This record gives sequence, structure tokens and C-alpha cells, in this order.
Amino acid sequence: MTNGKGTGVPALDGVVSASDCLQTAEAIAAVQEPSGAVPWFRGGHLDPWDHVQSAMGLSAAGLVDRAAAAYEWCLRAQRPDGSWASRYERGQIADAGVDANFTAYVATGVWHHWTITGDRAFVDRMWPVVRSAIGAVLTLQAPGGEFYWGREASGAVKPEVLLTGNASIQLSLRCAVALAELVGELEPEWELAAGRLRHSVGRHPERFLDKNRYSMDWYYPILTGVLDRGAADARLAARWDDFVVPGLGIRCVSDQPWVTGAETCELVLALDAIGRKDDALEQLAAMQHLRHGDGSYWTGYVYPDAERWPVEQTAWTAATVILATDALSRTTPGSGLFRGEGLPSGALAGALEGTCSCPANR
Repeated sequence: MTNGKGTGVPALDGVVSASDCLQTAEAIAAVQEPSGAVPWFRGGHLDPWDHVQSAMGLSAAGLVDRAAAAYEWCLRAQRPDGSWASRYERGQIADAGVDANFTAYVATGVWHHWTITGDRAFVDRMWPVVRSAIGAVLTLQAPGGEFYWGREASGAVKPEVLLTGNASIQLSLRCAVALAELVGELEPEWELAAGRLRHSVGRHPERFLDKNRYSMDWYYPILTGVLDRGAADARLAARWDDFVVPGLGIRCVSDQPWVTGAETCELVLALDAIGRKDDALEQLAAMQHLRHGDGSYWTGYVYPDAERWPVEQTAWTAATVILATDALSRTTPGSGLFRGEGLPSGALAGALEGTCSCPANR
């Protein structure tokens, strides 16, 4: 099945068909508001990270005009300092604070959309948005290279440092550098910032809040390319039994009997990124019990009680299913995003390892 633009719709035999994938994208589009905004579900709130994730799912399934409308929302909603508010409800700001990861993720989305569409006019239109967003994020980088959580509405820095958010920022910075190269602008400070961040994530776990109950902290350094294959395999093996529930997917938190679709599909992407395609396919198949008849996906499932919880079908869960299906099927030109295809090699980042004077390198 093609989407009318010559690109096939992602599909995996026996797991997610092309018609299934397109139906899931249409379920995301059904949530999208006239402004282009994609809330969590119809009538729900919006945060900028999940909005971009939803746009990426639309792009991967071929609904590129819908995705472009979502990025137009980003352009119009961006604030003068380059950031977005952390939460919107019915078109209005509900939390005026800044989340560094939320703001950075637009770079990942714009790069992904470009790789799928080859639409240079889109890149030219969105480049100032990305440049301004990355500028805002870099004001939140700590001396060690990691990024603070964000800012309060008052402008005060939120000093906490989150591993998952920082790993995600690492990918966004790499995408931003790739976009800069595409438009012919040199931004070496962005690559240096990414290198310092990669070192901090990979070598200094003590700098981050202890959230090891959460599966995202387990797999995100792998998902976003911070760890090499050996380190990634060791990290996965150390907590596999804590998080993976055979036949159902993975727990959101290690001590609760609750599996979640988006986290499972992000683990799929992480496994694929290090070449463990069979394990990835097994997990994608396992979470299909969360699929609703209209193509959307329930957020999670409490398995002792056999209950969906929360009782909602989130656009970003659906989008992550599409992205995982695309990654494993190698369907679109954007399917290699989380494998780092087309992204900078990190030459400047590698150079830092030999010069860093932090305790880990003494």
C-alpha cells in the first residue's frame, strides 16, 4: 500500500498491516485540532514533546500534510525566547514553564519530516524555529554538560537533571546539527554541547535524579544513541526481567503491574537501534493487545486486573507504534532515525573523551 506520494505505508507481516498502520495514523489525525495542535486525545491537553511525536507518526504513515500542519502549530506557538509552554489546554497555556527536552524535540521532528518528504521549503520555513529552540535549550546546559529540567513560569531554573530528558536532548541536538549542515550554517557549539552531554549521560549517572524505577531511564540512553552495543546490551540485561512482561510488553515502572504501549514501542526502537531486530519484533507484537478497533491504542494495561488504565487512547502512543513499525520494516527514508542514519558522526563529541578532566577520566 502506498500513501499517494510514492512512499509505502509501514507494515510487518502478522503484526501490523499497512491498512492497520494507516488506520492508526487516521486515528491520530482525528484528534488533531484545526490549529494543527495534536493533544493527547480529543479534548485533552497538549505538551510540545508528545505533539511532535504525534506529528512524526503522521509523517511516517504518509499523512504528511497533517504532519506539516502540526509543525505549523509549533511555528505559531513558539514564544519569543524560542521555547514553548510545557502544557496547553484547549488552545490556551496551562503551564507557562519551560521543559528543555520538550523544546528541543522540534529539531528531531523537523529532521524526521525532511528525511521522509525531502521538502526543502519545509526545512527553510522551520529552520528559524529550530535555531531559536536550540538557543533556548542551550541556556539550560549545566557546566558538566547535562541539562537542567527547565524553567518555572517565573523564569527560575528548575535545577533537577533527568536522565531520560537528557538522552532525548542528545538526539535532538544531533538532528539540529544535521539541519544546520543541510541549510549551510555552521553550528559547532551545538555539536560540542551534544558531546559534553553524551559524556555526562554515558559516564556520570550520579549527576541525574534517581528514577531507576522507570523503564525510560533504562532504555533511553540506548534509544538515542548514547551507548555503544556492548554497553547497551549490558544495560538491557541488567534490568530486562524487572521491566519486560512476556506477552504483554514492558512495565512503565518496575514495581507496578502496569504495562504501557509507548514505552514498549520505544524499547522496540532501542532494540532495533543496536541490531536486536528479533527481540524488537517480539515486543512490538506483544503490545498489540492495546490496539482499539478504531486503530488507536490504549495507553496502558493493569494485568492482574485485566483493565485498561488510564482509560484513554493517546495519540503519542499510536504514533510510537507507527514509528516502531517503520523502523523494523525499513519502509520510509525516516525509518533509520533512531539508528542514527544521516546524523552527524560525533567527531567533536569523541574528541572530548580524551580531554575531559572530570573524575571519570582521571
